[in-house]
Amino acid sequence: MKILVVEDEPKTADYLKKGFSESGYLVEVAKDGLEGKYMIEEGNFDLIILDIMLPGLDGWQLLKTIRRTSDTPVICLSARDAVEDKVRGLEQGADDYLAKPFSYAELLARARKLLRRGPQREVSLYELADLQLEPLSRRVTRGGQRIDLTNKEFTLLQLLLSHEGEVLSRTYIASQVWHMNFDSDTNVVDVAIRRLRGKIDDAYDQKLIHTVRGMGYVCEVRA
Repeated sequence: MKILVVEDEPKTADYLKKGFSESGYLVEVAKDGLEGKYMIEEGNFDLIILDIMLPGLDGWQLLKTIRRTSDTPVICLSARDAVEDKVRGLEQGADDYLAKPFSYAELLARARKLLRRGPQREVSLYELADLQLEPLSRRVTRGGQRIDLTNKEFTLLQLLLSHEGEVLSRTYIASQVWHMNFDSDTNVVDVAIRRLRGKIDDAYDQKLIHTVRGMGYVCEVRA
């Protein structure tokens, strides 16, 4: 999952980038509204953390720009904590509004909630090398041979394929597949990955599910 932090205060931006990165997310930072606008137009983000008091193009203006073309979840951050400011943010399309100073644990919980409910692209077919997964028919094949998966194995494989090339942390996988909170024991993920590899990779020379030591798992074609 990819998060954009639009924040002009360097310490706050670094704090948020470090926190979300350690929580298993890919994080990019824009230091002002204009840079944020450019990155949003060029990138594909799952969540935007938006400071309101920005130089150049402020957060209100950027929020309006985002909502003209995108329904990406947005959490507004602001030192302005008046009720009318919160109402303004929500009326202009923000999904949540958090006043500064804020608790990172609370921000993370709100971000996870939005990411869980965020819009999912309707994909009729996932393909990676000779592996195919069809969500509607729940059919998985590799090299034309059908592979039978349990419901959890299917959900796990679909999650990995929908984030092809992205490293997914064990805690994130657990929250998406088993709906565990981020404090739960995630050994279940390693066991499930091992079983899934037994069906998807073991009989083939080209491996598609890879471990990234200390970070998690990624599904991709490697040379």
